[in-house]
Amino acid sequence: MLGREEDARDATQETFLAAFRNLRAFRGEAKVSSWLHRIAVNQCITRQRRAKVRNESALETEEEKDAASFAAPISYSPARVVEGRQTTAAVRLAVNSLPVELRQVVVMKEFEELTFKEIADALDLPLSTVKSRLYTALKQLQMRLQKFGKTEAPDVGVK
Repeated sequence: MLGREEDARDATQETFLAAFRNLRAFRGEAKVSSWLHRIAVNQCITRQRRAKVRNESALETEEEKDAASFAAPISYSPARVVEGRQTTAAVRLAVNSLPVELRQVVVMKEFEELTFKEIADALDLPLSTVKSRLYTALKQLQMRLQKFGKTEAPDVGVK
């Protein structure tokens, strides 16, 4: 959701600190994992708002991109590595350009592989709203990726 590993680590640490501080507030009406996920989502939203106020970008720095290139398996040709980077950058840019409420659902469903029910519980939304947001987000992603010169949207169908 945050687009940078460093920010995600900071948000994770803040999530567990907030959970510890508010442990007495946990009512047991939801699973602990859903409660923690909700806290994490709130941490991410707070960080995104702060970054927006400071006008920061959620995209990786050049140093992070360079470091990631050394992690590529040797079997990849340089052309494939470049193509993969371009695709990754286009998808990252498209996802980051979504409104927060749509981006949350895409990240939770497609990247974190949560079920619709888990997302609904974590975001405290009706199941139908979660499904609607994912459908809308995927359509917007498809349009954005086509603008970036992609002929096909990523294979992230509504399940």
